[in-house]
Formats: sequence, C-alpha cells, structure tokens
Amino acid sequence: MAKPKLTAKRTGKARPGTGGKNRDRLKGKGATPKAKDRKNHKAYQAPGAKKRTKTTRATPRSSSSKDLVFGRNSVVEVLREKVPATALIMAERMDSDPRIQECIALAKAQGIEMLMGNRTDLDRMTADGAHQGIVLKVAPYEYADAKSFLGNGPIVVLDSITDPRNLGAIARSAAAFGAAGIVVGERRGVGVTAAAWKTSAGALARIKVAQVTNLTRQLKAYQDAGALVIGLTGDSKLELDSLSRDQLDADLVLVVGAEGEGLSRLISEQCDFLVRIPISKSVESLNVSVAASIALYEMNRIKRA
Repeated sequence: MAKPKLTAKRTGKARPGTGGKNRDRLKGKGATPKAKDRKNHKAYQAPGAKKRTKTTRATPRSSSSKDLVFGRNSVVEVLREKVPATALIMAERMDSDPRIQECIALAKAQGIEMLMGNRTDLDRMTADGAHQGIVLKVAPYEYADAKSFLGNGPIVVLDSITDPRNLGAIARSAAAFGAAGIVVGERRGVGVTAAAWKTSAGALARIKVAQVTNLTRQLKAYQDAGALVIGLTGDSKLELDSLSRDQLDADLVLVVGAEGEGLSRLISEQCDFLVRIPISKSVESLNVSVAASIALYEMNRIKRA
C-alpha cells in the first residue's frame, strides 16, 4: 500500500513557488484617487452634474445665553427697539404667526443675518430655554465714557450689582426721570447683556451705560468736578426726603448697592451723603431697581418743588 503524500502544512516545509507566473498581481495600483473621483464615495460628482447649493444654517455650537434673546414676544420687542443684533436664528418647519413675520421683516430692514437651525441647535444655544423656535443674537454693547455724563442730569452708579435684569429695570427708571447715564463696575458689576436689553424694554437704546475699572476712583473724579454723591442705604438715619433743593441743584450722583449686601465699605466712605428710603419695619429691604426708581423720582420731585 502506497504512503499518502505529505503536505507543506503537515511537514512544515515551504510550498513550491510559481516561478514568477503571477508576479504582475503583486504590482501596486498607484495613489488612491481623491474622494470626489471615486464613484462610490458621497463626495463623488459626475461630470456635468449641477453643483448643490449650500443652505445657510446655524452652527450647532453652544452660545452664551448672555448674548441671546429668545421667545417670540421678547425677540419682536427687541427688534422693534432696534437693539443692535448680529443674527436671527429660526427653527426649521416651525409654525409661523404674525410675530414671526414681523421678526423677519424687521431683521431684513435692519440688515440682520437670518439663519436656519433645528430644534436641537436652538435647545443647545438657550440651555433648553423656552425659545419657541426663534433666537436673536445681540451684538456686543459699546460702552460710553463716564465723563460724558456730567452736566446732563443725574448719574446712577451701580455697586456690586450682578443681575442684568436689575440693570435693565434701572435703565427704564433712569430714562424716565431724565438721568444722564448709568455707571457699572468692570469686575464686580453687571454688563449690558441680552437679558438687560430685554428687561429694559428698549430703554437701553435711549440711555447710555459706562463701564469703569474702579468705582471709588470714578466717584472721586465726579466729586472733583463738583458733583454731589449720594449713597442709598437702609442703615442711614438721614431720610431721602430730608435733602434740600439747594443740595440737589448740583450735579447729582446716586449710588445704589446690591439687595441685602448694600453699599461696599469703600463706596460708602466716598459718598457725601448716605440716605435711606423710609419703609415698613416688616419689610427688610427693597429690590435695588425699585429703590433706585423711588430715589430718582423723589430727587426729581424735590428739585422741581
């Protein structure tokens, strides 16, 4: 009986070669074609095919809520006041109404770029806020020079106030009672944000805000220019209505502090007078925007009496 023939696998020996018979198959195929030249790639475009136009869309990146106004009523109100804005972003396939149509018309008239985005984009931008399918990105605010306020009416200085809604509400009162401007601190103060614009109901388009690095130094500069600096605090024994018309005939600077904390020590020491608004003992303090409004009204009343 003949023995079976052993294979290379069983013996461990190399198999016989082909003698170069299939050598051509080992040659390289050259450089890999570009994606646009490969028929099975999504970037491939057949010769003569019409190029696809790219639709402008909102970027999916998140954006700081400080620069955004959202919600149909809020956006249309801000656009009516011609608040400087850079982009109007709308969700795709949303239900339109007269407010949306007005937003589009106002944005076109003001040269504001209009972008489309999906709901996920807008949710991310607004941190899941109630955007109702529309978001307005507000342009960076151009602050005024604090010196320019002198001689043009009362000046309101905000000490350590960080809520932009308070700034917006104070702006409304300041504009209503003829204030020259508002001064805020650069480090421990609020800036003009979208929320401030929204709360001001357009008042920030009529009254200027200055941002300074040192509030105490700025108060000293106002005093050197002849202004009277009045600080509002609940700890004073002097009531606001005890100020005389002669005292208020000078350039006035009203300083208000954060609710609860009040004026800082250095700011209090810099003021010429510290006054309080008489309130019921059952109420600990007033909201800073309410207190500023009452003080501006009362000083205006005393001057006109």
